[in-house]
Amino acid sequence: MVQRTYTSVALGRVDFRENCASCHGLSGKGDGPVHSFLVKPPADLTTIAQRHGGKFPQELMWDVIDGRWAAEVGPHGSREMPVWGSEFKARAMTEPGDSPRTAAWASRNRIVSLLKYLETIQQP
Repeated sequence: MVQRTYTSVALGRVDFRENCASCHGLSGKGDGPVHSFLVKPPADLTTIAQRHGGKFPQELMWDVIDGRWAAEVGPHGSREMPVWGSEFKARAMTEPGDSPRTAAWASRNRIVSLLKYLETIQQP
């Protein structure tokens, strides 16, 4: 059973490459291979802190990535970015012996790791 019981920049980097780079690009600049097929262009994730007064907005980014409680609806009626909180939890539930509680923690840890990684790619 593979469990994510800890968080790290390295885990966040792996999740970013596997789950986010197709839209946001390997560099995080919004230039992934499928970006041109999306209704709304993916954000440049390297400038999040710049757009928020030089500080990385942990809570806001948590809400955007997790997505389960966001009321955000895109201009065409749907959120194009996956609801990663639900997706990560669902993936964890496929592991033998996982409970909803451990799956929720696995999802949380993956999001925390993504946040740690995103902080490392911020442009000054």
